[in-house]
Amino acid sequence: MDSLKLAILRALYFSPNQSIAELSDWIGKSIPLITKAINELIDDELVISCGPRASTGGRRAMHFMLNSDKHGCIVLIAMDQHATNITAVNLANQQLLPPKKITTHLWDDPNTYTKIIDSLTAVVSEFPKDKILSIGITMPGFVDSKKGINNSFSPQSPLYKLRENIQSHFEIPTYLENDSAGIAIAEKNFGLIKDSNDALVVNLNWGVGLGMIVDGKLFQGHSGFAGEFSHIPLANEDKLCSCGKKGCLEVAASLLCAIEYIVDAIQEGQPSSLEATYHQHQNISLEDVYEAYVRGDQVTIIAIRKIAYMLGKGIATLIHILNPETIVISGKGAMFGDVLLPQIQSSIQEYCIPRLAKCTTIQISEIKDIQLLASTCIAVQQMHWDINTQNKQLTKVKL
Repeated sequence: MDSLKLAILRALYFSPNQSIAELSDWIGKSIPLITKAINELIDDELVISCGPRASTGGRRAMHFMLNSDKHGCIVLIAMDQHATNITAVNLANQQLLPPKKITTHLWDDPNTYTKIIDSLTAVVSEFPKDKILSIGITMPGFVDSKKGINNSFSPQSPLYKLRENIQSHFEIPTYLENDSAGIAIAEKNFGLIKDSNDALVVNLNWGVGLGMIVDGKLFQGHSGFAGEFSHIPLANEDKLCSCGKKGCLEVAASLLCAIEYIVDAIQEGQPSSLEATYHQHQNISLEDVYEAYVRGDQVTIIAIRKIAYMLGKGIATLIHILNPETIVISGKGAMFGDVLLPQIQSSIQEYCIPRLAKCTTIQISEIKDIQLLASTCIAVQQMHWDINTQNKQLTKVKL
């Protein structure tokens, strides 16, 4: 019965306010079994009734949700190439602390692991240890979520076995996933593709990641590394990619590329509201770029249009190969959606067979802080509640 209760708790996290019949369909167990388990969870105050649904002519069905006050919290780590955000949420996805942001140049800062441990210690200390259900981590790179390792780092790096190292350090169950895969899971459960079984989620960030939902589930490929959209050789530029090769989409369609376009324009003497910021710091942050975009800075808008056009070229390739129902542009880059979407669609019109293009809808994600939500999703998807005591176990249960 405990495994059934676990499945119900997980289902009510991903889709609150479900009826007995809906839970039966979701989990694949009979209504009597679901009813018995729900009643026991209500007795334990882990689930609460939300009352009956609006009448549709027959008997109104009761629906249920997690009692988030009685569950513990999840500590989240969302890492990208240049920064890490750490916070904690309850099972209603409400942040319990303001995100703690630290600068972590992932690929070339030897102090990254120490910075994460120090900041994570500060966050964990805010809660009684028995109230922390798990730690969820999303990060870029060749992540093997089953083994909990990131193959983008050498075995000597503490980031290689990041899940194991953090779990051992804090004695809290810890789960690790690639950032783009986690974002696809979050979009599937809480975003625009909730009702789509065949969708692609583009993680527009410092690189260009991809999460693939096929037949309603995350597709990860034979070795678990499917979705390396950044490294499809579509760019005409001769710049070297972070992978060491030339021509990768990343060098022409990422947020880093947009910033490089802006810097080049300023150095060429083009007027921009970012001139003073660049000359003062010899650098421009993504926050600076977004503020300039909101103000209508033309150099910034042109830079975003350039990467959007190349992104559309890459998406045209994906449409030809996978014929998805929906493609969602997510990640940090979604904040530029008003400029991105027309350019992406224009590029698709140029490079994609019309009969295929018209079968795919392109949308901009509406979820803020999507990678933090992604870290929550992968933790809930994998963790095991001890139903009887609410203490944590280091056992991974698969249903």
